[in-house]
Amino acid sequence: MLRLTEILLPLDHDDAALREAVRVRLDITPEALRGFSVFRRAIDARRRAAIKLTYTIDADVADEAVILAQNDPHIRPTPDTTYKPPPTHPTKSRPIVIGTGPCGIFAGLILAQAGLRPIILERGKLVRERTKDTWGLWRRGILNPESNVQFGEGGAGTFSDGKLYSQISDPNHFGRKVLTEFVAAGAPDEILTVAHPHIGTFRLVGMVETMRATIERLGGEYRFGAKVTGLIIEQNPRRARGVVLATGETIDSDHIILAIGHSARDSFAMLRDAGVYIEAKPFSIGFRIEHPQSMIDRARYGSFAGNEILGAADYKLVHHAKNGRSVYSFCMCPGGTVVAATSEPGRVVTNGMSQYSRNERNANAGIVVGITPDDFPDGDVLAGITLQRDLESRAFIAGGSSYNAPVQLVGDFLADRASTSFGEVVPSYTPGVHLTDLAPCLPDYAIEAIREALPAFARKIADFDRADAVLTGVETRTSAPIRITRGHDGQSLNTRGLFPAGEGAGYAGGILSAGVDGIRAAEAVLRAGV
Repeated sequence: MLRLTEILLPLDHDDAALREAVRVRLDITPEALRGFSVFRRAIDARRRAAIKLTYTIDADVADEAVILAQNDPHIRPTPDTTYKPPPTHPTKSRPIVIGTGPCGIFAGLILAQAGLRPIILERGKLVRERTKDTWGLWRRGILNPESNVQFGEGGAGTFSDGKLYSQISDPNHFGRKVLTEFVAAGAPDEILTVAHPHIGTFRLVGMVETMRATIERLGGEYRFGAKVTGLIIEQNPRRARGVVLATGETIDSDHIILAIGHSARDSFAMLRDAGVYIEAKPFSIGFRIEHPQSMIDRARYGSFAGNEILGAADYKLVHHAKNGRSVYSFCMCPGGTVVAATSEPGRVVTNGMSQYSRNERNANAGIVVGITPDDFPDGDVLAGITLQRDLESRAFIAGGSSYNAPVQLVGDFLADRASTSFGEVVPSYTPGVHLTDLAPCLPDYAIEAIREALPAFARKIADFDRADAVLTGVETRTSAPIRITRGHDGQSLNTRGLFPAGEGAGYAGGILSAGVDGIRAAEAVLRAGV
């Protein structure tokens, strides 16, 4: 099998045109092309007047050696992307996985497929019960601190755009394993071929349930409402030997995967107090911005806007401000909504979400500013959490001391004046919004950088700084503000038997990379054995 790259065709091509393009690239007769399949299809929108589809193809041909001898850089042997688990070493106790986001799910799946019957602990609820609690905040302003956008089966990615792509290095093709398992759990087959696949919230709910059933069928055990409040640690040498639950129950295990997500602040404090090695790391803060999706479509696709193949357009922007800060778009959600994402009382946090159809009126994205531990208020390893909480509390007050979010029009934000009325863009955040001045919600350096960045972004996407675009505050959960550092063997630097993984440990950012890191963590357990 040969892999062909960069085959370009117009949007309206038919199947025959693709087959002919493959044949021409290979320079063979029609009979010599036994068959082919699409490995990847992407959109080439560098020229808005001539948008094309670009394909990566796997082709079955009569004589591979002759074709490879031509040394065409766009024709290579098809790599083997089949998942190959490492040898499994026996363990005396069942491994524990803490958390059921993408990282925890894939860690549990790999361990279950290896026959190790993992125990999977989740502080929140089953995904459908959790969905009801989440809607309780969105519709009625009622927060359940243990069951919300951040906590519960499926993790924070359940209420997102469901993006399934990443820029991580993946030499072992773990990403392909993630996508394959998602398809087996009910995701559309197209996620295996399109360059920037997404699923959307409603589909993710069913997939999470299906994967739970698979893990349980293989001997895994799920326990919900099982909040871990302590570790059992043996000294000399220092090693984790189990966990303590909020109920007082203890569960013994020599292999504990921490897949706790980026918002498990009480768990971070518990780990610090237990002496687990943690270090502060950079993250980002900012606002959500909303524009009409039709405006983004026109800016990206020109006359092709609205084409069914292209779907709703997205964007990725970055600006390096004069004050030394980097401002960039984060978690862009085409045709989506801005959602309430707090997990703590008296605080307001935003995130973005899209359904599979991406057919809501607005596009939204985080516009965030990078910060480092030097910006944190004190030298404590959890000082980034202190900063997050401060900003989220400011947003709560600015929104009217409710779970309504503070909002400001871009024109008013740039002019440094409070907003009093909306224009064409209607904010999508629920339970509600409060027009105000957003400047007090972020540090001065962040406000300065964002005010410089918005007009700069308008030079890349026309009218990005339109006066009636809406900013909603605040975006603080871009990533964990700490890293639970691990060694080359996947274990904590100072606590053997503890395997930090995923976004909460500082090693992932998004559904795909978190799933991949869950596989890495499970493989580390498989290699560690007794």
